[in-house]
Amino acid sequence: MNSRLASAIAGAALAALCAVPAQAKAPVDSDPSALQTKTLRDLFFGEALFDAYQDNYFDAITGLDTELKQFRLLDDPELDPFSLHFGQAEFAVGDLELSYRMHREAGRAMEQVLNGDVPQPIKNEAAYRLAKIHYHKQQFANALHALELIQGRVPERVRAEEQFLRARVYMQLGRFEEAVVLLKDLKGEKSLSGFVEYNLGIALLKAGETEKGVLELDGLGRNAGSGDAKSALQDKTNLLLGYQLMEAKEYERARTYFDRVQLSGPFSNQALLGAGWVEANAGRFDRALVPWQLLTQRQSTNAAVQEAMLAVPYAYGKLDVHSTAAVNYGQALDLFGNQVDVLTRSIRSIREGKLLEALRRKEASQVKNWVVELRKLPDAPETHYLLDLMASNDYQEFLRNYQDLNDLLERNKDWLQSLDAFEEIIALRRGYYEPILPGLDVQFRQVDARIKMRLEQRQHLAARIENLLVNRRPELLAKSDETESRLLLERIRDILAYNPSLNSEETEARIARLEGVLKFRLSREFDERLTEAYKHLQELDAVIATLQETYQRYVRTRQAATHSYEGYTDQITSLRAGLNRAQDRIELLMARQGRMLEQLAINELDQRRAQLESYQIKARFALADSYDRANELQEQRADQRKIEEYEQRMEELKQSAPAQPDVPPSEPAANPDGEPLPTDNPPELEAPERETGDADE
Repeated sequence: MNSRLASAIAGAALAALCAVPAQAKAPVDSDPSALQTKTLRDLFFGEALFDAYQDNYFDAITGLDTELKQFRLLDDPELDPFSLHFGQAEFAVGDLELSYRMHREAGRAMEQVLNGDVPQPIKNEAAYRLAKIHYHKQQFANALHALELIQGRVPERVRAEEQFLRARVYMQLGRFEEAVVLLKDLKGEKSLSGFVEYNLGIALLKAGETEKGVLELDGLGRNAGSGDAKSALQDKTNLLLGYQLMEAKEYERARTYFDRVQLSGPFSNQALLGAGWVEANAGRFDRALVPWQLLTQRQSTNAAVQEAMLAVPYAYGKLDVHSTAAVNYGQALDLFGNQVDVLTRSIRSIREGKLLEALRRKEASQVKNWVVELRKLPDAPETHYLLDLMASNDYQEFLRNYQDLNDLLERNKDWLQSLDAFEEIIALRRGYYEPILPGLDVQFRQVDARIKMRLEQRQHLAARIENLLVNRRPELLAKSDETESRLLLERIRDILAYNPSLNSEETEARIARLEGVLKFRLSREFDERLTEAYKHLQELDAVIATLQETYQRYVRTRQAATHSYEGYTDQITSLRAGLNRAQDRIELLMARQGRMLEQLAINELDQRRAQLESYQIKARFALADSYDRANELQEQRADQRKIEEYEQRMEELKQSAPAQPDVPPSEPAANPDGEPLPTDNPPELEAPERETGDADE
């Protein structure tokens, strides 16, 4: 496949797509590497393009490979309309391999192009594609090396993508200043609208130009464009700015960006959580409760929701509403306990293979948003938290590989069944043709003998006519009655020669006269009869040609009948053995890939479970502390009520008691019962002093 792609780019793809006779040439596309064409002339190439547009890259690759292989076996390839797309098809296979993530195969092909004797524009595009392969494989240094092989300008079709790729490579390598220069030059590119501004803002932030980066991202966060993707990018930008400014303790500015995020978007949960923490960090816990309480009503498996379950009672505690905080901590403990159980069941289910079984279901490839639909499947605890797991690039790559392997496994099963069907068809053909072919062969040999005899007769007549042009012999063109008359006259002469007594002058004269008349007629009509003989010979040639065509058609039909059931056994056996070997290898690779998927899922779920368990510990301690503070506050309020009641009663006593005479200062005042009142209140009636510290610290 490497030599195939390299030869196509080197020769046919750029100069002339194929060697076609002048009368058969048609206008070809100026861009042979694009998966599109303005002048589609071949049905099979169109079918491959249709599969490519439907993202059925495997079908497109196999279809083009088959067509290319058959095209190379043709005796007169220039007569095939596929010749008009030959070079384009060669290059398209490389594009499809790259789209199908056959990075190794496509990478080797691109390296051959770079090392080959091809025009520089083609080398530049190959270098760009090779860099793209390395970037997807997270080999950023190799990607930069491939980009440095570009000399001059790449084709205009991929110029913007090449510059954007180079900027992202610079960002991954920490060269943010160079990335900023490239991204500023790309601003205004419609095909990359929004994504250039987002990466430019990130590059400016990483380069230390914080205000410029915030300003760039602020413009994108205000209006990224229409469409779901642009709306999600806008929300992501505002979320990024919100957390960036919150870390810088600019809470007022951060709150503005959190408020811009849509409440129904994919980043709404993180935005609500961040909006609450902005208010909490600013000391406005009552305002922080608004987004946090809204967040607690959402999907309980979300990490932001689980954090909000702890944040809400924390805010109540800061507001000295410890009883409500304790109730919310209790609800959080119940939720965390349930989710820990769910995660435990999910991990157990994954280890039992149910996750891989769910990924192999047909809805995984046929239903849009099938990951969400997996939540609705009964008895499938492994689907919990699956959306969060899907956020990982590694997991996505492993998942696509696993699904592709599963697709190959199913295809191989279908192909093996097809081989069984082919064998059945061949057996039916054999059973039909073998009984009748011997009788047909006997008839064919009889017809063949007749054809050979007629051919010999025709050749004899043709030789005789050719000889008449040199040696004029009119008697050879005599008709049957004339020949019969001539033979009769010769017989009469033989009789007269044998019996001279019967001969006379009158008889001799009459015989001579008849012979002269016959010769005169033959001589006079010789030219006309010779011409007519040529015409009949030509008519005979046409009949013989038809006869020979019928003969050849029978031979071909006889061969086709034989070939329809002979010679397939070895080929089918070889194909079945190859498919079985491929099946074994695919099953082994699927097992390895499945174990990696399961391990990634288990590790992620273990981390989430450990996080929930840590939340449980914090919630238990906070719950106990909230109960203690609530009890302490109740005791303080009870003591305060006692003091207030005592003071109120004393005030009432003072107002109702008669005036007392003056007494010396050394004598204490008497109570209404005649007993002296204590000068100091007991400790339990002392007014509690207001604590200066934080109630929760």
